[in-house]
Amino acid sequence: VTIEMSNGVLTLVPTTPWGGVAPKNKVGKRNVRSFSIPHTPLEDTVLAADVIGIRAFGSENTLETVATKVNEKLQTMKNKIDQTMEWRKVGALKGLVLDADGSTVIEDYFAAFNVTKKTVNFALGTAGTDVRAKCMEVVRHIEDNLQGETMQRAHVLVSQEFFDALVGHAKVKEAYANYAEAAQRIGGDMRKGFSFGGLTFEEYRGVVDGKRFIDAGEGHAFPVGTSETFSNFGAPADFVETVNTLALPYYARQQNKDFNRGIDLHAQANQLPLVNRPGTIVELIAN
Repeated sequence: VTIEMSNGVLTLVPTTPWGGVAPKNKVGKRNVRSFSIPHTPLEDTVLAADVIGIRAFGSENTLETVATKVNEKLQTMKNKIDQTMEWRKVGALKGLVLDADGSTVIEDYFAAFNVTKKTVNFALGTAGTDVRAKCMEVVRHIEDNLQGETMQRAHVLVSQEFFDALVGHAKVKEAYANYAEAAQRIGGDMRKGFSFGGLTFEEYRGVVDGKRFIDAGEGHAFPVGTSETFSNFGAPADFVETVNTLALPYYARQQNKDFNRGIDLHAQANQLPLVNRPGTIVELIAN
């Protein structure tokens, strides 16, 4: 995917005498950047031998069918792909999209846009820390880097360790208690959104294969309600009939094995979450 960005130049317009020469309008520089959309296929097989004599799940007297087994495996494959896409989206919110091994870099948006990552140490282990001032530092940094775009609010996905340290801090306890009391009246879960100092903190506990989406003691802030800061691009599958067509979220195909002894399954999703303004991403550290 190739994106073209034009950073507008905002200046004050001076007055001129009536009939005089008007100043020329200045336009921003245009930048073009290209990114490769990762290809994410997954394959499996259903053999006739896998179904012979097998009782259908949840049934006492019904045998498994090949069609049911195929649908079951396709659903499992889709779930794995969905989890992979979630891993990438959270990575994009951190400015670094990693492959499934957790170390291979797919895209580093800070490097791609020549931006230095902003990190704010909240020092939640120190009782005297002005947490509200730390929050405002994050909010103001995001606003300064929107480059003329507007947002509805700033949101933060945090680890459980960060969330516990935040709500347990001496400067936050009272505000959290009042906020929690109001939420409990309507049966809310405070971990899904606690607003303080201009930020909305949400505890995020995504984990797969033992890898946490957000490391212990960390949080990642980003703007919500923008029009161009975040994008999600897709590419069509590498099938003959889908070449140069509009991309779909998922693709799946199946074909019979030799002598009709089973069915080969293939599924794929080719998506890349993109951060157009990585300067609006802020890393938070508890201590």
